[in-house]
Amino acid sequence: MRIGLLTDGGYPYATGESRLWCDRLVRGLAQHEFDVYALSRSAQQEDCGWIALPPQVQRVRTAPVWAPEDDGRSHGRRERKRFAGHFRELAVAVCGSDEGRLDRFADGLYGLAELAREHGGMYAALRSELAVRIVESACRAPGARRALHSATVPDYLAFVDQLERALRPLSLDWYGSDSLGAVDLCHAASGGSAALPGLLAKRFFGVPLLVTEYGVQLRAHYLATGDAGSGGASGFSAAPGSAGSAGSAGSGGSSGSSGSGGSGGSGGSGGPFSAGARALLAAFHGLLAAEMYRQASVITPGNTHARRWQEKCGADPARLRTVYPGMDADRFTAVGEGECGGDPHTLVWVGRIEPSKDLIALLHAFSEVRREEPDARLRILGAPAQGPEATTYLAHCRALAAQLFPDEAADAHAVGDNPVSFEEIGGPEAPELADAYAAGAVVVLSSVLEGFPISLVEAMFCGRATVSTDVGAVVEVIGGTGLVVPPRNPRALADACLALLRDPERRERLGAAARARALELFTVEQNLAAFRGIYLELLSHNPRVRDDDAEPLPFATPAEAYVPGHWTGARSSQPAWADTPLAGAATPGAPDA
Repeated sequence: MRIGLLTDGGYPYATGESRLWCDRLVRGLAQHEFDVYALSRSAQQEDCGWIALPPQVQRVRTAPVWAPEDDGRSHGRRERKRFAGHFRELAVAVCGSDEGRLDRFADGLYGLAELAREHGGMYAALRSELAVRIVESACRAPGARRALHSATVPDYLAFVDQLERALRPLSLDWYGSDSLGAVDLCHAASGGSAALPGLLAKRFFGVPLLVTEYGVQLRAHYLATGDAGSGGASGFSAAPGSAGSAGSAGSGGSSGSSGSGGSGGSGGSGGPFSAGARALLAAFHGLLAAEMYRQASVITPGNTHARRWQEKCGADPARLRTVYPGMDADRFTAVGEGECGGDPHTLVWVGRIEPSKDLIALLHAFSEVRREEPDARLRILGAPAQGPEATTYLAHCRALAAQLFPDEAADAHAVGDNPVSFEEIGGPEAPELADAYAAGAVVVLSSVLEGFPISLVEAMFCGRATVSTDVGAVVEVIGGTGLVVPPRNPRALADACLALLRDPERRERLGAAARARALELFTVEQNLAAFRGIYLELLSHNPRVRDDDAEPLPFATPAEAYVPGHWTGARSSQPAWADTPLAGAATPGAPDA
């Protein structure tokens, strides 16, 4: 079976949150062939190159969506008229509120795709004055949503700029019979722009589409633009729950964790947009998500929380299959199967230090714990701070710790007499990841915003009792094997920590149950088994038809094509695409655009 793996800001690049999950998928399903179609998100990501690719990766095609990509082509009068008609359909759907807007959106989207496939020139067209005027007209037309009546020219300009970036996959040269037309199945590793080539492959060639979302890209867009409650603006009601996926399955993870939500899947639309631009972008991404869910043969959310979002955005429940992220349990075996160990007075927090993790509430909770248990300690082990916001937040947390424990705050990095320590995972004096979880008796998660809490699963693999806040998929992951408290409630967090610190037998029971649950649900093996079955099921229901009058075939490229013989005729013993060199496997950073 030949799989077209569609990624956005991840695999095969050495940076990006989907790279580990995708690499495990490709290596674990070695009986299949994979063609990777990757969108890159920054020059830095491209400079870091690719990870080493296994032999089953037959081809890699890449395209940047972080910089202008003017193909230097422009449309003639006939093509401009055709563009105006299709773009008007899309703009009216984005600005309108009628029930048929999704069909109009689809007509406009696929019309633009066919125009781009035939003539190119979409960069200039989508950024043209004509496009801006069409958007303005749609915003002011009768029936347009009230939120758009006050939109101004800067709003229109910001929208068409972000729209061109989001629709850049339309202009790629990936839609030929020797590229996406030659695969048996398209598997989008995230929603948003990554799934757009899969939509076109289904439109042009009938290739079935599988979409995996470990973090819902639509919600990630809302959060990135400060529009988390704008589901109504886009014509779709907001999903339940005020805290959850931030578009990254690794949002609760730590160094070495395998997130897979993809970054920037919303078309790079984060930024300080005004209300009018936010409403336009929210409507566009809402419609794109709805069309993706409508066309996908199967959608695999990474947890029930993501599944509820998808259902609210129009996904058919019959097409949804929850598939938990696969994580490497072997690295935690020694800790999980050994003696419980760890300092019985120590609480451990592991993760990425940022405001959504609410270390402020954790420090206040620990001050209550310390008041009742003077021997208690708190070890905060995090990945190196990334960006100015994380650096500032870490400095604020250190200052708060010094303020809460003024008589004991010696060296902020020491573990000795200081009750609170800040350490870097993998640093020269810090423990490795498994040893970090083994250092204490209880692992704490204090977040106010989570997707799939990877650090929690790692603690479960280590057989540790946990105290967590009720956000995102935490309750689903824990399943009764740990204590869960409301977010932003330091007193409740402190009481739960005290309960476990004072009851070693309960800690041991919960830790053993947590490890058993993690091994049953969250391993690489269960993830691979799920996708192996889904691949076969999709192919059994979607045979390929090469010609209009031909019988359906089980595969686009049958196995006989690889063996010399009379059935191959004059064709080579290898398909034409096999001659494409895998420059990225041997020479990272050499994309085949």
